[in-house]
Amino acid sequence: MNEGERGPRPRSFAMEPLGTMASTAPSTTAMMPAEWRDFLALTKPRVMTLVIFTAICGVLAAPGTIHPVIAFTAILAIAMGAGGSAVLNMWWEADIDAGMKRTMNRPLPGGRMRREDARDFGIFLSAVSVVLMGLGVGWLAAALLLGAIIYYAVIYTMWLKPRTPQNIVIGGGAGAFPPLIGWVAVTGDITAMPLLLFAIIFFWTPPHFWALALFVQSDYAKVGIPMLPVVAGERATRRQIMLYTLLLAPIAIAPWAIGATSWIYGSVAVVLSALFVILALPVFTRMRAEVDAMTPEKTLFKFSIVYLFVLFAALVADRLAAYQGVIA
Repeated sequence: MNEGERGPRPRSFAMEPLGTMASTAPSTTAMMPAEWRDFLALTKPRVMTLVIFTAICGVLAAPGTIHPVIAFTAILAIAMGAGGSAVLNMWWEADIDAGMKRTMNRPLPGGRMRREDARDFGIFLSAVSVVLMGLGVGWLAAALLLGAIIYYAVIYTMWLKPRTPQNIVIGGGAGAFPPLIGWVAVTGDITAMPLLLFAIIFFWTPPHFWALALFVQSDYAKVGIPMLPVVAGERATRRQIMLYTLLLAPIAIAPWAIGATSWIYGSVAVVLSALFVILALPVFTRMRAEVDAMTPEKTLFKFSIVYLFVLFAALVADRLAAYQGVIA
C-alpha cells in the first residue's frame, strides 16, 4: 500500500513515536473478506443514531409542512452524509485506530477490509447524499450537507484533530449541522431558531467529549493525538468542561427566552441544564480521573447523551403541543 492511500500521520508528542504504529496495522496480504456488518460499522452507527435523531427533531420542530416522502428523503440524505463522512474519518485514521484500545478492532485496523474499499465507500455515500438532498429536497439543504461532510472529514479529521487541542471545540460544528439541515429542509431558509439548535450542539460537544477524553487520555497520548487532557493537563480540561457547560445552559434555554418555544421546552431546558451544571461541578473540582470506577467524568459523559436526546425531544413535544392547540 503506498503512502498516498494512507492519511498523513499527526504530529506525535507522546513518548512512543507514532511511526512505530505502522507495525500494528494489519497486512493486506492476510486480509479477510469484508461483510456488510463491517461496512455498517464504518458509518459509526451509534454516532449516527444521535445525528438522525437531531435531524428528525429539526424537521418536526420547524414551522410549516413538508411532504412525508420529502422528509424521509432529507433524513436519508443526512444519514448517508453522516455515514459517508464517518467512513472517510475511519479510512484516514486507520493507523491511529490500530494503536488505541477502544478502536483497534474496527474493520480497518482489524484487517477485515482494504483501505481503498473504505475510501471509495465513503466517497460514494457522501456524493450520493448531497445529490439526493439537492434533487429531492433543495439545494440550500444540500449545500449545508456538503459543508457538514467537508467539515468533519477534512477540516476536523485531516486538519484540526492531529494539530490542535482545540480540535473538539472547532470541530464540534460538524455534529451541529443535522438539526439545522432538517429545519432548512422544511422552511427553505436559515433563521435564528435553527442557528440556536446548531449552537446547542456546538457548545454541548466540548464538555461531552472532554469528559470521555479524561478517562481515555492514555489512548490519545499513545497515538499522538493532541487532546486537551494530554497537552494541557487534567486541570485545564476540567476548567474548560465547566466553562462550556456554563455557556451551554443559557444557549439551551434561549429558544424559550426569545419566544420561539413555550414553557414545555423551557422547563425541560432549565431542569436539564441545571443538572448538567450540577454534574459538571465534581468533574471540575476533582484532580484526577479514575479509569475503572463510575467516576463523575463517566457520569457526566453518560448524562450528556441523555441531555441532548431529551432536550431535542422536548423541542418536538413543544411543537406538537402547539400544533394540537394544547398551548397558545
